[in-house]
Amino acid sequence: MGKIVSKYSFKGELLAKLDTDQPELYEHLDAIFIQVRNNLIPFFIEKSQLHKSDLLRVKFEDVDSEADADALIKSELYLPLEFLPKLEGNKFYFHEVIGFKITDKTFGEVGIIKGINDSTAQALFEVDRDGIEILIPMNDEFIVEVNRETKTIIVETPEGLIDLYC
Repeated sequence: MGKIVSKYSFKGELLAKLDTDQPELYEHLDAIFIQVRNNLIPFFIEKSQLHKSDLLRVKFEDVDSEADADALIKSELYLPLEFLPKLEGNKFYFHEVIGFKITDKTFGEVGIIKGINDSTAQALFEVDRDGIEILIPMNDEFIVEVNRETKTIIVETPEGLIDLYC
């Protein structure tokens, strides 16, 4: 769901970067799981609010000092899948589209989404085309349709982008 990126105050408040286009959906959670030493531990939320668009300012119960907060920086945040808000239309969770077929309006069938690379400035679809990895920017302007029934994403990429890989 995201990652704790920094402290916000001396009273244990933290800032979390959320992996979502709609951070407001996560503003009023009661609890969240934080990965601590390879274990998912539930933390209850005293209060939270959006901070500068995609950051969530959060105060957890029993995290009351700078030292408590320091221990959680860079920790991954998780929610059980059943608690994730349902997305519709061309909005999707990264985990949701793994295995989807991706088709370009001009090029045709590109391949199967094997992963999402979100470590770059722009998230990328990692597409397998018969053993060749093709990277397609996850740009709203490129995504024409997300069809959950047929597990297909239709994109319209700039001319020649996919040809670079083939």
